[in-house]
Amino acid sequence: MDIMLIQQILIATLKTGTPLLLIALGELISEKSGVLNLGQEGMMLMGAMAGFAGAYYTGNLFFGVSLAILSGMMMAFIFGSLSLMLNTNQVATGLALTIFGTGLSAFLGTSLVGTTIDGFKELPIPVLSDIPLLGPLLFNQDIFIYLSFALVGVCWWVVNKTTLGLTLRAVGENPHSANALGINVLKVRLLATLFGGAMAGLAGSYMSLVYTPMWMENMTAGRGWIALALVVFASWRIGYLILGAYLFGFTSILHLLMQGFGFDISPNLLAMTPYVATIIVMVLISSNALKQKLATPASLGKPFDPKLH
Repeated sequence: MDIMLIQQILIATLKTGTPLLLIALGELISEKSGVLNLGQEGMMLMGAMAGFAGAYYTGNLFFGVSLAILSGMMMAFIFGSLSLMLNTNQVATGLALTIFGTGLSAFLGTSLVGTTIDGFKELPIPVLSDIPLLGPLLFNQDIFIYLSFALVGVCWWVVNKTTLGLTLRAVGENPHSANALGINVLKVRLLATLFGGAMAGLAGSYMSLVYTPMWMENMTAGRGWIALALVVFASWRIGYLILGAYLFGFTSILHLLMQGFGFDISPNLLAMTPYVATIIVMVLISSNALKQKLATPASLGKPFDPKLH
């Protein structure tokens, strides 16, 4: 295996892992506040459809991205209104949101199915992009990948080094104590949920404006569900989330590599690789119940009514 092939594999891994990293980062922040949103797949699909439609009809890619983020936040607001304000079951509400987003994106995007556009291109950084191996890998990428690097750093700093991060973690661990200290628990949770929706919309726009610059129904192919598993895999730690996203990104292209190396296996079976990997990882993680219990935000998925406390 020569150096050029290794470089191409790493670049492909980076591209396939980026949408997972974006959506999982938003879900991690949401879960840190105690909100379990299973509607990621639906929000991501709405972001992909809205982003593509906005860019296609206006000719402005950045308008498409903005519309995708807004659509993700609107979906998240629906979830937050139901689960936080009306205290509906978070699991059932999230599942309903995924079904709703899947159907609505397919309905609204019917006339655009199969349509293509010129999406975002690579933006090489002068001098740095000429560095052997690392240059093309890290400094000759599209704007979404650069943004994902920045968002990871900002989120890590906010969660671990700021008062806002401490507040977020307090609400996720013990909302009753946080409420007693004067923290508006529902406001913090709603803002975290909206951030998760924005990141899901952003990840969706990456799919339709960069990864595959076109619109197809269900084009996210279960990445929203994989992102949920990624958060658990990372034990709600942003550092581990990066590793997990790119690891799952690699498994997404593994079937192409195996075909390229001449393995005589059905392509349909090979395409199952990332989802099989997700199941295996979840089983392995679940086997260590104590570690998982210590890592999970204590109030994750539990409703909170300030009127009762």
